[in-house]
Amino acid sequence: MPADTNTAGFSIQSSNDGRAAVIAVAGELDVTTAPALSSAIEAQISTTPAALIVDLSKVSFLASAAMTVLASTQKDHGDTVAFSVVADGPTTSRPIKLMGLDQEFALHADLASALAALD
Repeated sequence: MPADTNTAGFSIQSSNDGRAAVIAVAGELDVTTAPALSSAIEAQISTTPAALIVDLSKVSFLASAAMTVLASTQKDHGDTVAFSVVADGPTTSRPIKLMGLDQEFALHADLASALAALD
């Protein structure tokens, strides 16, 4: 069930192949766009996927509001869904690691490795 959200340089694309729900985010993920990520996550969680992957590989800015959404997702759904995040580099993985969130959920350098970890 693909779903798209696009607004002025920010987009979210969601898909679910029955095995894993993937939410791909592009653009700035800040206090104004984090609610859209939260809504996309809740929409995918409602389909009860076995795994949920949030792909931040095309995110150009990652604010604390977005990291709060990720941490809340792990806290609220980590017992029922294999939750992981794709983030690599100083823009996304560095702040996640600095906040210690890489100890809370699986962090992968690319989508292929996140999908491979499900096997």
